[in-house]
Amino acid sequence: MKINVVIADDEELFRVGMVHILSRDSAIEITYQASDGNELLEHLAGCEQLPDIVVTDIKMPGLNGVEATKAIHQAYGEIGIIALTTYNTKPFIRNMIDVGASAYLVKNSPPEKVLHTIKQVYYNGFYYDKHVMEVVNSKKGGSKYSDKTVFDDEFLTEREAEVLELICKQHKTAEIAEKLFISPRTVEVHRKNLLDKADVKNVAGLVIFAIKNELVPPIIIE
Repeated sequence: MKINVVIADDEELFRVGMVHILSRDSAIEITYQASDGNELLEHLAGCEQLPDIVVTDIKMPGLNGVEATKAIHQAYGEIGIIALTTYNTKPFIRNMIDVGASAYLVKNSPPEKVLHTIKQVYYNGFYYDKHVMEVVNSKKGGSKYSDKTVFDDEFLTEREAEVLELICKQHKTAEIAEKLFISPRTVEVHRKNLLDKADVKNVAGLVIFAIKNELVPPIIIE
């Protein structure tokens, strides 16, 4: 089964280049190209089958990538959203993560990193590289996930805490199952319970929630 990807960027030359690069990977299928956020949302509203991944530029005319990401996250929480931009500062990263981005990439990233990020978001639900994870670990700047109450020791079971930490370390379901000597199905049950407890729509939101509320130790990406 191929990874269904939609790309939104107002720069046609860049968009065509992205399509050319991604289409060379047999695991990826580009199903639509949008030139702005409004066109992207209109396409999603009419989809018979939603894409697995949306790769969107932040700065676009009309509805920009920030507002488009927020709308997609609220309406289609199952879609992985990769923010692609020339900006790599902490405020931009925090903002995109807070509105629902599952990954954050700068436009000068090498093609192999873009491909790797798409596959990580598809299989794990999110992907934060070392720089992005450092921003996530930072307490400065606040987050919509940081205004939760302090949780007692019974908020998570011991097993849920173990699964949560491994999710935050970007391990796949099969890897978590192997490390904890449980079945992949059991891992998925714990994942669903964690999403329900955190009251978030996807794994990216769960990771932010866990780190901001200190349910896991700071996650270090080598």
